[in-house]
Amino acid sequence: MKPLQIAIDGPASSGKSTVAKIVARQFDYTYLDTGAMYRAATYIALQNDLGPEDVLQLLDLLDRYPISFGRAESGEQLVFVGDVEITHPIRDNQVTNNVSWVAALAPVREKLVKMQQEIASHGGIVMDGRDIGTVVLPQAQLKIFLIASVEERAERRFKENQAKGIETDLETLKEEIALRDYKDSHREVSPLKAAQDALTFDTTGVSIEGVVSFITEKAKEILDKQKQS
Repeated sequence: MKPLQIAIDGPASSGKSTVAKIVARQFDYTYLDTGAMYRAATYIALQNDLGPEDVLQLLDLLDRYPISFGRAESGEQLVFVGDVEITHPIRDNQVTNNVSWVAALAPVREKLVKMQQEIASHGGIVMDGRDIGTVVLPQAQLKIFLIASVEERAERRFKENQAKGIETDLETLKEEIALRDYKDSHREVSPLKAAQDALTFDTTGVSIEGVVSFITEKAKEILDKQKQS
């Protein structure tokens, strides 16, 4: 039976990463958080005072300090640039508020997309991001596009930040999320949008378990069809 490629897309704080990790564990597939890759690139840019005009320098730094993933004993996914672990720094507000312009740089996207496709070529994978179903894995057998209201997504991010000790204001978060939605969906390169064959699922008011159940049921339907064919 051929392992699946599952693409989960959606705007900020729509629940992509949380459910993608759980689905990957259930099917014993690789999980890849592409958003963390763009955050890592943003972290490198900010650490080196780079702007959109410094794309060649950023590409050089990505070669010198490649992005990689590891796993803590607790099971938490760890993010590295070179041999430096940056799992928590890439979730800071400064990175969050700058990641859109870094992600809009065509050469950076091209570089990271190649890395993502290479990882996906090795077997079953659950990948989440903003252009997985449209650009990274257009051949994915299951494409999910998660949405939720700005209010609910801001509250989710607010609770996440509180748990991590990151100071945030709820109203400011709403404005930042709405602005990021606009930037991500209007950028010229790989804009945020649902693939034509994606299943759109509104997670507003839906538990994590409910979203996971929806995705796993759809995946099992595809696997069952494979068995029968």
